[in-house]
Amino acid sequence: MQDLNTNVQRVLDIFLPKIRNKHEKSPDPIILGISGLQGSGKSTWASKIVDTLTSQHQLYTINISLDDLYKTHDDLVAQRDQDIENKLYRTRGQPGTHEEQLGAKFFEELRNYRGEGELKIPSFDKSKFNGEGDRAPESGWPNISRKPDVVVFEGWCVGFQALSASAVEERYKLALEGKLPINTPAHHQLKHLLDVNDNLKRYCDMFMGPQHFDFFIHIDTNDLRNVYTWRLQQEHKMIEAKGSGMSDEQVRAFIDGYMPSYEVYLDKLREGLFQEKGRMVRVELNKSRNIERIDDL
Repeated sequence: MQDLNTNVQRVLDIFLPKIRNKHEKSPDPIILGISGLQGSGKSTWASKIVDTLTSQHQLYTINISLDDLYKTHDDLVAQRDQDIENKLYRTRGQPGTHEEQLGAKFFEELRNYRGEGELKIPSFDKSKFNGEGDRAPESGWPNISRKPDVVVFEGWCVGFQALSASAVEERYKLALEGKLPINTPAHHQLKHLLDVNDNLKRYCDMFMGPQHFDFFIHIDTNDLRNVYTWRLQQEHKMIEAKGSGMSDEQVRAFIDGYMPSYEVYLDKLREGLFQEKGRMVRVELNKSRNIERIDDL
């Protein structure tokens, strides 16, 4: 596998002049979005970028994950029980399982923050309720007392944009006909895919659309089936380290929960998040997680 430090630096070399230029012209924190497939190393990339920008380039950088914006456990259970036939909401993850008002509030406070007092960063504790998770007590949220230069916002569906209902239906029909890479949307009802789409539209309007980012990194692959391989590898390593974890069948079922949205929304993200070129980079990984190409979109 290629060296992560080298790969991150390759991408940062593209963005650094632009980040510095914007930083000199505006007092607002620069929002750098990172979207990555399950198992692609997205969170590791985000952590390495935070460390590199802060320690090597003197740009104070912090990180927030979409996972930290999940609803409380009680609200997640209520959502799950709302429609027992909707398999997309049996676990957390999909648009609709996050507290969008919390996300919008945090990023609004961030834009207005000038280092006076403390700014709390939302946090979610995935260990609660036997792994179902719950929002961490606000008293335990991490906080900052200095205005960040760069904020890295990462998540598996960050950068996805809602489609028209007819476009979602078209993707669904293609899946039914076996014309998508894996055809997982066919495992669900169309109305449930449309529920996700409606929730995603609100997310984009409130805190996750192109208008909310300055720059963007998309960690992608040349074959969606690689996601199953990557996530199985991660789980096997965790079992070696901790002695327990999900079975291979459970891992595949876990990925199956995310794959329909990949098959519905990835094509649009691959075209580019912004109208103008130069603010987004797409990193394409092969099965070994080595970079095949870097597209400056």
